[in-house]
Amino acid sequence: MAAFRGSEAPMVMTDTARDDNPVVFVNDAFCRLTGYAPEEVLGRNCRFLQGPDTDPADIARVRTALAQGEPLRVDLLNYRKDGQPFWNAMTLTPVRDEAGRLRSYFAVLTDVTQTRQAERALVREKDALAQDLEARNRALQAALDQQTALLHEVDHRVKNNLQVISSLVLLKARRARDAACRDVLRSMADRIGALATAHRLLYAMSDVARFDLRDFAADFAADLEAGIDTDRIALSVDVEAVAVPASMAAPLALLVHELAVNAVRHAFPDERHGRVAITARADDGRLILDIRDDGIGLSAQSDNPEGFGRDLVGMLVRQLRGSLTFEDLNPGTRAHVVLPLGPGHSGTGP
Repeated sequence: MAAFRGSEAPMVMTDTARDDNPVVFVNDAFCRLTGYAPEEVLGRNCRFLQGPDTDPADIARVRTALAQGEPLRVDLLNYRKDGQPFWNAMTLTPVRDEAGRLRSYFAVLTDVTQTRQAERALVREKDALAQDLEARNRALQAALDQQTALLHEVDHRVKNNLQVISSLVLLKARRARDAACRDVLRSMADRIGALATAHRLLYAMSDVARFDLRDFAADFAADLEAGIDTDRIALSVDVEAVAVPASMAAPLALLVHELAVNAVRHAFPDERHGRVAITARADDGRLILDIRDDGIGLSAQSDNPEGFGRDLVGMLVRQLRGSLTFEDLNPGTRAHVVLPLGPGHSGTGP
């Protein structure tokens, strides 16, 4: 008892054998904390420390522990004699005699008001930061949406302008008297059409920073098949959903167009039948593009001194910092292109 009286920790003991479990002991630290003198506390139930904002759920936990003779650790909002609230981190311990019978309860009180106030202040600050972050995110999203809409509008206008240019070139080709001139103009119109398709897909995608090669390949193959005799030349496309940087869209579209069209136009002379296959996949940060045919092969194809398809392909591969090899398959030709997809690319797109 001397140790309890001299303790700096507020302590109180109740007698469970008496009606309403009254207080039978308090030390000076308890009196300093609560503002009550010992004679104002002894004989009363500890509920006198409760007040209007004390959580009923916490009170129920205390009652349950007392009824079952169990220990408990709980934070309670209590009130001093002058009405000031304080947070009480209370530890309840049952005291039993040699026979195991519950004789009393012993409680140690700890004033954690400053800790709880600091916690509430931290929560308020966290909420304020969260609101500020949300507001900033909304502003950034609005700016991003505006930029995306602008880029979509630019791609849309570029696509429309390219379609107009392609139509003008085709119109000129129809009126040209020289056959070689008509072929050159039609080839240029096809290349412009490939660029227009790339920009149309960029305009349609929500992520303007990416270009889906599979979507382009599907559209391009449909356009290419519309201009060939599919009973004589079969076209197959097996392209993964590779999301390449938008900066690669135009040169990559031209590259696929040029290699595939060259295969269709030059690999099957004299009504020869055959097949052209376009495949593409991502592998360890690289784009692997293959365009092969089972036609007459490179060595049998006649050079066109006025054409610049091979030169254009080489220029595009260099622009994309890739590599290009041609292989004579006997029969047929394979164009193998390897292009870097840039840092941070993980493979296939969505």
